[in-house]
Amino acid sequence: MYFISTRGKKEKIKGSQAIINGICSDGGLYVPESFPDVSDKLDNLVNLSYKDLCFEILKLYLDDFTEEELKNCINKAYDDKFDCKEIAPTVKVKDKYFLELYHGPTCAFKDMALTLMPLLLETSLKKNNIKEDIVILTATSGDTGKAALEGFKNLNQIKIIVFFPKDGVSSIQKLQMQSQEGDNTYVVSINGNFDDAQSAVKTIFNDEEFKEILKNNNYILSSANSINIGRLLPQIVYYFYSYFDLVKNKHIKLKDKINFTVPTGNFGNILAAYYAKLMGLPVNKLICTSNDNNVLYDFFNSGIYNKNRELILTSSPSMDILISSNLERLLFEISSRDSEKVNNLIKDLNNKGLYKLDANMKKNLNSFRSEYANELEVKRNINKVFKEYNYLIDTHTCVAYTSYMKYLKKHKDCTPTVIVSTASPYKFSKDVLYSLGEEVNNFDKFEIIEKLSKFSHTEIPYPIKKLKTSLILHNENCEKDEIKSEIKKILKM
Repeated sequence: MYFISTRGKKEKIKGSQAIINGICSDGGLYVPESFPDVSDKLDNLVNLSYKDLCFEILKLYLDDFTEEELKNCINKAYDDKFDCKEIAPTVKVKDKYFLELYHGPTCAFKDMALTLMPLLLETSLKKNNIKEDIVILTATSGDTGKAALEGFKNLNQIKIIVFFPKDGVSSIQKLQMQSQEGDNTYVVSINGNFDDAQSAVKTIFNDEEFKEILKNNNYILSSANSINIGRLLPQIVYYFYSYFDLVKNKHIKLKDKINFTVPTGNFGNILAAYYAKLMGLPVNKLICTSNDNNVLYDFFNSGIYNKNRELILTSSPSMDILISSNLERLLFEISSRDSEKVNNLIKDLNNKGLYKLDANMKKNLNSFRSEYANELEVKRNINKVFKEYNYLIDTHTCVAYTSYMKYLKKHKDCTPTVIVSTASPYKFSKDVLYSLGEEVNNFDKFEIIEKLSKFSHTEIPYPIKKLKTSLILHNENCEKDEIKSEIKKILKM
C-alpha cells in the first residue's frame, strides 16, 4: 500500500513516511493509492475484539509495519486507559443506537485515534532512521488538543505544540489542556477563532523557508490533526466495530445496510465512515450534521462550499469551524481522483472563500445527506432525550440526534441508524445542566459537574473528576499572527 497526494500524485510513499510527513510537499493530503475491499471477509471480522479488528484493518494500509510493531502499538493504545473493555460500545437506547466514543483518557472521540497515532509515529521514526526531533504542530477546536497532548506526552524525540482559540473552547476543555503534564508538551491560547489557528498552522506547514530553519535546528514538522493519515486510519475501525456490534446483538443481519449520523466539524470523523464504506462496510447513508456554523449543510445541499460568513460560537465548540480541512480528501474521491480539479477548487476557496462542484462531483455525493441543529433545538433535545430515555448526551451528540430526527421526518428512511456520540456530557457540563432546566449561574465549573452528577444519577468520569486538583501548567497567550514567533520561542530558535 502506497500513499499519494490529493493535489498531484507526484509523491508515492509508504504509510510510515506519510505519518512522519503529516502533509504532502505540494500542500495536499495523503490518501491511500487504493482502498482494500473487505466485503467478502466480513464473516471473518465480525467476532473480533476491538484490538484484533484494529490490527486486521490497519495492516491493510500500514503494510510496511511488521505484525509485531503494529500489534505492539495497538496493545499499548487500547489498554486500561479506556474505562470499558469494549473500547467503543454501541448502546441501544429505546429504538436508537449510540456509538459511545468517549471512554478514553480525555473523554472525547479524539482518543480513539490519538492513543494510537503517537505510537505509530514513534515506531515510524525508528523504522526510517530519523535522527531529528519531530515537532507536532496542532490547532484545536477543543478535543484534539487534549487528546494529542495526552497521547504524545513524554515520548522520545517528539515535542508537541497546541494552539487553541482562547474563547472558543469549553472551560473543561481549556483546563484539560492547561493542566497537561509532560516535559515535551506546550499549550498556547490565541486571540482569534479556530479557523485563525488552523489557517496559521497550515501556512507554516507550507512555508519552505521556515521548515528549512527548523531543519537547521534539527527539527521536522508533523501534525496530529486528522490531516495526518496516521490519525485518520484508526478512525475507520470503530465504524466496522459498531456495525458488528449490531450484528452480534441480532439488531441486524450481516450484509444489512445501516446509516451513521455524525456530528461534523473538520470532516475527519465522517470521512473515516466514508472510507469504511469504500472498503465494503454495508453503509446506506452518512448523515453529516452541523450546528449553527452550517457550512457543510449548505455544501451537501447546494454543491457550493462558502466560508464567507461569521463564525458563531455555540455550545458545541468542537464543531465551530468554517474550513473543514478533511473535505479535500472527499473532493479527491468524488472528482474520480482528479487532482487538477481539486487544486482549482482549493484555489477558489483560498482566493474567493468559496467553490462550486460540477454536476458530476455533486452526483457523486450520493452517499451523504446533511442536516443541522440550532442552539434552541440542542437545548430542548438534551432535555427530551434525558426525560424520555434517561440517557445523558453532550451538546455535539445532540446536534447529531436532532439532525437525525429531522432527516427521519424528511426522508422516512427506516434503515437502522447509529448516532455517533463524540464526547462525555461532563466535558460540556454547564450547557448540559442548563439544558436540563437547572440553575448554572453563580456556580463554578466543579460545582456544576457535581450538580450534573446528582441530578442525572450518573458518575463523573475520572479524567474530569481529577481536574479539580490539577495545577495550571500552561498560561501562554499570543495574537493569531504571532504563532510562528511563538514556535521559535518555544523551540529556543
